[in-house]
Amino acid sequence: MKTKITLFICFFLSITFFAQQTIEANEIMKDIKAGKSISYQNAKIVGILDFTFMDEALEKLPRKKKNSWWGNNNNSNEIKKIIEIKVSFINCTFKDDVLAYIPDEDSGYTFTASFENEAIFRNCNFQRKAMFKYSRFEKDTDFSGANFDDDTTFKYAKFDNNISFNNTKFSETATFKYAKFNRNVSFSNSIFEDSAVFKYTQFNDGVSFNNTNFKEDLNIKHMKVSGDFNINKMNVGYDIDAKYTQINGKSFNKYVIENNN
Repeated sequence: MKTKITLFICFFLSITFFAQQTIEANEIMKDIKAGKSISYQNAKIVGILDFTFMDEALEKLPRKKKNSWWGNNNNSNEIKKIIEIKVSFINCTFKDDVLAYIPDEDSGYTFTASFENEAIFRNCNFQRKAMFKYSRFEKDTDFSGANFDDDTTFKYAKFDNNISFNNTKFSETATFKYAKFNRNVSFSNSIFEDSAVFKYTQFNDGVSFNNTNFKEDLNIKHMKVSGDFNINKMNVGYDIDAKYTQINGKSFNKYVIENNN
């Protein structure tokens, strides 16, 4: 009996240790650079996780090589980094910034990162900034169940494959302005505690806002949707700016009236 109790305590302690593991962001960046796939569960990530690798890129500036590791473009001040390996974070907490977009005022360059493989951030808590402006997600992407506690942006982001924002919570203004979704995307059961901006956003295969709670303003001006448009039980606390919005070629108001009859 004593042996069984001892084994149980050891097993419990090992689970607790795993659940509380702390990972340094710079170690993750080393693995990415080495071409290793990233997969973490129940981890606390400390330190800035910079997918753009700005500090290393700056060492090669102002000279720009077309075929450099960052994919520089001689005709632009944007320094692009392509993350080629799979990135998976499940039930993780990011204590510091997660950056795939950095406008560096000192150098005058803008550093961005895109994801060539799967990018999974399921049930993660972003306690600081989460910047994905201009990012391209080429394979399946998952932000379902994520909490964004600080500033976040997906402005100009492109999603080529399956993508989910189910059950996601945005505590600050959430910006998807000019974002492009090529596959059906769901924001079902998500909560936007501040303003939500979908101005000029393109949904090329439908979108679901089923039971989505926009606690303040919703800006969908110039937004275009092709395919299913599910706004069943959607709640908006304040104003909806739907000027020039097109839902399958119809205005937002006309679409809502026709589908409520």
